[in-house]
This record gives sequence, structure tokens and C-alpha cells, in this order.
Amino acid sequence: MNTAIKVNGLRKSFKDTEVLKGVDFEVKRGEIFALLGSNGAGKTTIVRILTTLLKQDGGAAAINGIDVLAKPDLARQSISLTGQFAAVDEILTGRENLMMIAKLRYLQNPRQVTEDLLRRFGLTDAADRRVSTYSGGMRRRLDIALSLVGKPQIIFLDEPTTGLDPEARIEVWKVVKELADGGTTVLLTTQYLEEAEQLADRIAILHEGKIIAEGTLADLKQLFPSAKVEYVEKQPTLEEIFLTIIGKREGK
Repeated sequence: MNTAIKVNGLRKSFKDTEVLKGVDFEVKRGEIFALLGSNGAGKTTIVRILTTLLKQDGGAAAINGIDVLAKPDLARQSISLTGQFAAVDEILTGRENLMMIAKLRYLQNPRQVTEDLLRRFGLTDAADRRVSTYSGGMRRRLDIALSLVGKPQIIFLDEPTTGLDPEARIEVWKVVKELADGGTTVLLTTQYLEEAEQLADRIAILHEGKIIAEGTLADLKQLFPSAKVEYVEKQPTLEEIFLTIIGKREGK
């Protein structure tokens, strides 16, 4: 099976507001899939459903062929989630945070797992400092490292660089690329179009509860008007493509 995540006709409402109106997409194993959308588009709702934190009202969602609604415990064994805000204990050191999670996951060698992740994420020198002294980028790297304890096959990154400065954001981008290079499937939600442009193998645009465009960056560029030729050919940015697609939809 080459499909890591499959969503078909996903629907979800909160009171009288229909947030998801029949969402369909697939994510292949080992790819970075970016889900773009404005605030309130439903990105986090999709992530919460796929990570078994929320039940859908209709449609189906599967992780490695496992229905997340019917078998949530089994689905959780393959996944990990990094939310919008770093879920780290600031009183503990970086090493203590990782050791705690490794022990909670009943890993055979939590100390070795901890040391490997500290080294992988460039946190060895800061390992024995309290997390409260870490920079934003360091906290986010630690947060992602915590998500990788136990080597999940699929990781969900819900707006992982929100609130980070440009330098810290680039640090996180490097980590995400390394995850994919190592075979981890990544579903990334973001409002930063440059982030999707830099990282994603494929991109989906979520608007008013539906996927209105999906494909590689090259595919999405085909939806944009022909490049303007002045003195040189001007290629559209992902931001221009996004705004054009949204504008067409709202004009209907």
C-alpha cells in the first residue's frame, strides 16, 4: 500500500456551522503534503479528525488503511502530532522531557533514544538546560523531537512555525525536510505560503470547507494566468496562485 492517509467525503459541523463540506485527498508514503487555507478554513479540524481527537459527522478517514473512527487505538500507533504551540514541560530540561516520553511509551532503551534525538535535532549542548531558557526555534525542535519518540510512520504538523521568527522558521523547515528524507510521511498545515512552497511535494488548498485545488507546485502554476512578459518572464509565486484560486472561487 502506497497511501499513508486517505480522506473521503469528510464532513464536520459545529452547532449550525458546517466547517468541512466533503473533503477528499490522499497522502502518499514518505511525502510532505501541505494543507493551505485561511484562518477558519478547517485545517486543524481535519488534523484533529485524522489524529483521533475529534469524530467526523460524515465521510471516512484512514491512516495506513485503518479507519480512524472504527479503530482509533490502532490508528494512533502509526502517528504523532505536533500542534500549533509547543507541548513541552518548561520546568524540565530537554533531556528530561525526552526521557519522560520515551518511558511513557515503554521503549526498551529510553536513554539511548533520548541521546539520539538530542543529537539529531542539534540540542545536545542545551540538553541539561531547563526548556524555559530555550529560544522559540529550540522549543519547536524539541517539540518535534518529542513527536518522533517511538518512530511514528506519519507525523502531523499543525502550523508548526506560528509565532517563530524567520531564522527559527528556517530551522524547522530543515527538520521537516530531514524527516521526509528519512521516510516519514508529513502532513503540514500552514498559513505561510512560502513554507508550503519550500517544503511540500504536493499542496492542497482548503477553502470554505472543500479542497478547491490540489497538486504539485507546477500543477498549481497551470491554474495561474500565463506569465507576464515585460523585460523578463515573471513566474508566479505560490502566494499569487493561492489568491487567484481563492478569488475565482469567491467570484462564483
